[in-house]
Amino acid sequence: MSFNYFTDSHCHLDRLDLSAYNGSLERALQAARDKNVKRFLCIGVSADNAHRVRELACQYDDVDCSVGVHPLDVQGNGVVDQEWLLEQVSAPEVVAIGETGLDYHYQPESAVLQQASFALHLEVAKQAAKPIIIHTREAQTDTLNMLKEAALPKAGVMHCFTEDWQMAKAALDMGYYISMSGIVTFRNAVQVQEVARKVPIDRLLIETDSPYLAPIPYRGKPNLPEYVVEVGAFVAALRGVETSELAQKTTENYFNLFKSN
Repeated sequence: MSFNYFTDSHCHLDRLDLSAYNGSLERALQAARDKNVKRFLCIGVSADNAHRVRELACQYDDVDCSVGVHPLDVQGNGVVDQEWLLEQVSAPEVVAIGETGLDYHYQPESAVLQQASFALHLEVAKQAAKPIIIHTREAQTDTLNMLKEAALPKAGVMHCFTEDWQMAKAALDMGYYISMSGIVTFRNAVQVQEVARKVPIDRLLIETDSPYLAPIPYRGKPNLPEYVVEVGAFVAALRGVETSELAQKTTENYFNLFKSN
């Protein structure tokens, strides 16, 4: 299989601002395809959007999806039922569990509940033998400790990575991939840029996290999957490689992680 195109390894297609495309998701996806973005991973963040992300993955041949509960969704809705999550992730269009993880920046008061939810997702990932998508912010020690204890055979990805090289190296040593979002293009993102340079090329992914965190030169505007090209070009320049090579390698990595079952 040829991988000479970009992959947006983390986007929220059900939440995009489609005003530039007259409300049409198809047109937004086609705009990305026209820029050589040919694969999209639509992310589950709650029990409420599980049906929609699965529906989109079934509707579009170039869209995959994940199912899970974001740590910032746990406080209001509690820990999701394990049997329900196992049933959801057994569907063929669901290539990963998550996003899940720990976020003590916005909701430190729900740390215990977040940990319970994260532990459940890790157990489901082990049982389903599918990779896990991790959101972590200001929870470095607890995140790494829980990943180490889980010892997942399939591992997963630290998405939208914003931590330091020490944490990245620890995750890499456990088999995880590291994904760069538009944050890497921000002028003050020195720590993230260091990580983007150091991650082994065979463990690197790129993403938009759209509609959030649009890269330069679109910062402050709604993010779109087509802007993953800007993320890829910036990371390629950081690493001193051609953008086409970065696109090919990160797409190959995507298939190795999410589509090799």
